[in-house]
Amino acid sequence: MSKPHTTSGEGRVEEDRRPDLATETFLTHRNLLFTVAYEMLGSAADAEDVLQETWLRWAGVDLGAVRDQRAYLVRITTRQALTRLRTLARRKESYVGSWLPEPLLTSPDVAEDVELADSVSMAMLLVLETLKPTERAVFVLREVFDFDYDEIAGAVDKSPAAVRQIAHRAREHVAARRPRGVVSADETRAVLDAFRLAIQTGDVQGLLDLLAPDVVLVGDGGGVKQAAPRPIVGSGKVARLLVGGFGKVAVPVALEPVQVNGHPALVIRLDGELDSVVAVRIDDGRVTGLYAVRNPEKLAHMEHQTSLRR
Repeated sequence: MSKPHTTSGEGRVEEDRRPDLATETFLTHRNLLFTVAYEMLGSAADAEDVLQETWLRWAGVDLGAVRDQRAYLVRITTRQALTRLRTLARRKESYVGSWLPEPLLTSPDVAEDVELADSVSMAMLLVLETLKPTERAVFVLREVFDFDYDEIAGAVDKSPAAVRQIAHRAREHVAARRPRGVVSADETRAVLDAFRLAIQTGDVQGLLDLLAPDVVLVGDGGGVKQAAPRPIVGSGKVARLLVGGFGKVAVPVALEPVQVNGHPALVIRLDGELDSVVAVRIDDGRVTGLYAVRNPEKLAHMEHQTSLRR
């Protein structure tokens, strides 16, 4: 984000002031813009690229002509994210094994905003993956960030009437697939603690008591780390895989509770080294989804906390 420089006189004062204001405004809204891009892409690395592209365009804008700087920045970010979504779609077609969103080690304030935490949960991001790009953008901007239809229309190049229809369609689509009820952090933490204990002690029956009969385990190794090539369905298969898999590991294994995407999750370390992140989906008190990310390229944001904002 380098600033342009001038060489002399009054022009220098005036021109230096403008990029300073542009930078200050961008940094003020940076966490919001990152959150918009991340929710649209499910990839922190791509969200960072979108922010860089947003900055390059924002730096050339005449700020005096911008009525609502926050909305204008979100519009640029949304358009860049929509372009990046199409690139991601092609990349996913050649991805080895199952694709999962990139997990984020989130700051405590994310969990305190229940609606934000719900919108960035691994389970919800996977639901958003089933939307078309424009539907995803409209849903995120309307349902998560509460932008009005006119503002969204400018971001996605549609009429406000069309945006209303898209929003209605996306809302119904998500409602049919999202977790059935809001699960408190305390309940999730209790289930995870019991889950961790069952794995560490090799308690298959204990796992079966926690897992829903139709639980799905999805592993993402990206072709770099070993992971199940396809989702594993069924409590018996999942329990045996987990207990058997951890039982074969020859080095010390640590399962550490952390906050991932605003929810309690587990970090697995083998011999002290970060190996994978496991997020869960809970419905009606039982685990219905396990999402294990092992691809090293997706674990970069697990080394430091990420702040998300609405």
